[in-house]
Formats: sequence, structure tokens, C-alpha cells
Amino acid sequence: MEERKVIDPDIMKRLLREQGDEITAHHIYLDIAKLVKEEENKEIIQRIAVNEKKHYEWLKILTGRDVKMNRWKRFFYVWVIRIFGLTFGIKLLEKDEIREMQDFKELGEEFPGFDEILLNGEQREQELIDMIDEDRLRYMGSVVLGLNDALIELTGALAGYTFAFQNTKLIAVTGLITGISGSLSMIASQYLSSRQEGGRDAVKSMLYTGSAFVLTVISMVSPFFIFKNPYISLATTFAVAIFIIFIFNYYISVAKGYVFKKRFFEMAAISLGVAGISFIIGMIIKRYIGLDI
Repeated sequence: MEERKVIDPDIMKRLLREQGDEITAHHIYLDIAKLVKEEENKEIIQRIAVNEKKHYEWLKILTGRDVKMNRWKRFFYVWVIRIFGLTFGIKLLEKDEIREMQDFKELGEEFPGFDEILLNGEQREQELIDMIDEDRLRYMGSVVLGLNDALIELTGALAGYTFAFQNTKLIAVTGLITGISGSLSMIASQYLSSRQEGGRDAVKSMLYTGSAFVLTVISMVSPFFIFKNPYISLATTFAVAIFIIFIFNYYISVAKGYVFKKRFFEMAAISLGVAGISFIIGMIIKRYIGLDI
């Protein structure tokens, strides 16, 4: 019988960590498969789960040990997928694979040929993940449209109203009317645009756009109902806008593989730039028209 190679303790620690990640991912994917209704997506996820189990078994050949899964990680990712969707959750989980792939390359120096087996497996997983088809990602363009319009329109309008009116309740009500009117206009435009382009799911596209717009409007107007000082309200609204931009762009960067920083700073600069210009316009109007409320 061939004697097992003595492995350096540091390398063994890394192998065991990778082995634990693989068995945890295996169970996460099995859980996800139970949640998914679409048969095609379910089959893809089950194949990924099998692949993760193979990786675990290959690593077990080296370590000679069984490793338990991380129950907390399993719980966390299943709930991330329940809340944020299939593609986002899986791609967030697979971000760990970047670190693992580097580890596999380094371990290949210690165990020739082994890295190639694992890296090929990881590449097959990525191909499978790219095959997943999810409703919410197909309509992400509509959500982008709704969010962008709401953020730019409302940050600008609320900044202008703040200096012109300086009454939080009046600003809030005016902002709400502006936002709701804008959302109805956006919903109608999106529906007509989708119908004109021959889109079969014009209603879904309209609902995604409208929902994104309305939720953004409510989030941004709320500070004016909460605080009495209009400038504190406006500052809070800006903070809410930046937070929405951050969360949304992080979601997109993970789910669609975009560069986070560039998109985040671009969207933030446009929204705050429009708000700054609107604030100046509000100041000019108040000064020269003599609006006093």
C-alpha cells in the first residue's frame, strides 16, 4: 500500500478550509434547488451541487479527513437567495471561488495535476451559473430606469423645494405629489415603450419600473415627514439616496459582474450634481420672486 504523503501543517490547514467550503456549498446548492420552481434552473443548480461534492471528495483524498459543513454560512446564503434572488446569491457565493482558484493553483505546485482537475471543475460551474435564467435580472434594465429617474428627479426637486419653501410638511407633500406623478408617467411610458418594441411582458416591465420608482420616492420623501428642520431632512434624503445607489450598484455588480466603483460614483455624482443645481435654482427663485411661505 502506498504511504500517504506527509503534508505541511499550513498547507493541510488550507486544504481543510477549502474542503469545508466545498461541502458547505454542496449543501447550500441542494437547499437552493428545493426553492427553485423552474425545472431548467433546478437541474443546473443540482449539477453544481454534484460538482461541489466531487471537489470535496477530491480534497478528501489529500487530507484523509471528513470535514463538517459551516451551518451558519449555509443558513446565511439560503436567506440571501430568498431575499435578493437566485443569481445574486449564487454569484455572491461563487465570489469565494476566486480565492479558491488561486489556492488551487498554488497547491498544484505541491500536488502536480491536482489543481487542473479542480480548476476545470470550477470553470464548468461558472458555465452552469451563466446559464441560469431569472426574471428579476431580465427586467433589471427596467429597475435601473425607475431608480435613476426617481433619484435624479427627486433629489433635484427636494433640494429646490427645500430652499424655496423651508417648510418640511409642504416640501414632503409637494415632493410626494411630484414623485407619484412622475411614477405614473414613468409606468405609462415604460408600458408603451415595451409594447412598441414588441415586448411580450410589457406589464411585468411596467411593474418593475413603477415599483422601483415608488419605493425610491417614499424612501426619499420620508425624512421630511420625520424631521422639522428642512436642512436636516434634506441631508438625510441625500444620505438615503447614496445608500440606495450603493445597495443597488452592489447588487448589480455581483449579479451581472459589473465594476462597482465606477457605476456607484457615476450615479452618485449625477444625482447630487442635479440636486446642487436645483438647490441654487430654488435659492434664486426665492430671492428674486420673493416667495414667502
